[in-house]
This record gives sequence, C-alpha cells and structure tokens, in this order.
Amino acid sequence: MGAAYFYHLTRQPVEEALPLLLDRALAQGWRVAVRGQAARLDRLDRLLWTVPPNGFLPHGLAGGQHDARQPILLGGPVPEANDPACLMSLDGAEITPDEVRRSDRACILFDGHDPAALDRARSQWVALTGAGCAAQYWSQDSGRWEKKQERPERT
Repeated sequence: MGAAYFYHLTRQPVEEALPLLLDRALAQGWRVAVRGQAARLDRLDRLLWTVPPNGFLPHGLAGGQHDARQPILLGGPVPEANDPACLMSLDGAEITPDEVRRSDRACILFDGHDPAALDRARSQWVALTGAGCAAQYWSQDSGRWEKKQERPERT
C-alpha cells in the first residue's frame, strides 16, 4: 500500500528537484512513470541525458517500442507500460486514489510560486486523503526538505 508525497518546490524548479527524486526511486529498485505536460516532458527527456553524477538517468518518452523496458517512462496521463512502482506527477497531472494504493509511492511536485499549482496541489491532497490514502507534505522553505504534515492511511 503506497502513499502520496507532496513536494512543495520553493527553492528549486522541477528540473532540479525531479532528477534527485528519480535517482532515489531507481536506487529503491522502482520503475517510475512521470506524468506532466508534453512540453515539459520533452525538456526533461533532453535533461535526463546529462544529469550528474552518472551523466544520465535511464529513461524514455512514452509511445516508443521499448516502453515496457524503461526504468523511467515520461508520458501522458497514464504511462503504465513500464509497470511503475512509483508515479510522479508534474503540472497538476492526475493521480487517483487507486493508483496511490497500487504503487509504492506517488510523488506530486508543485511550484510554490504559482497560485494555480498551489490550488491544484491542495485539491489533490483533499481528494487523496479524503479517499483514505496516506499522504505526506514536504516543504523546502527552510532550505532543506522538511516533512510538515502527515496523514495516515484510513480504511
């Protein structure tokens, strides 16, 4: 049974925070599906070839012939061809309560300087915790990641 982790980005953009989270997910042995807007996913596709310390993170854009083999699959609303243990949502992309329950972790990254992104993240928090999903809220306001709130799973 998974949990939703909300990452309130105030000190770095998604393009800096996401590779760190992806690297940690891969270290756990998880396959990852990343959902977001097509333009951002295209930029991330290029970025993930040059991310230190290893120089790249193994990934692909959804829709290719090797989607099922990709450790990280960047795709549209439901890129599940790689059987992900971890889902990552950017740009307010939907993650359902059932998906949270089926995954090891669902990560929702949102820009703390964008009022619309804040509203969307609040709505996702209410929907997921209201459906009984475990959730954690992490903020980087102090300069490092700190857990600010946690809701246990409800059955």
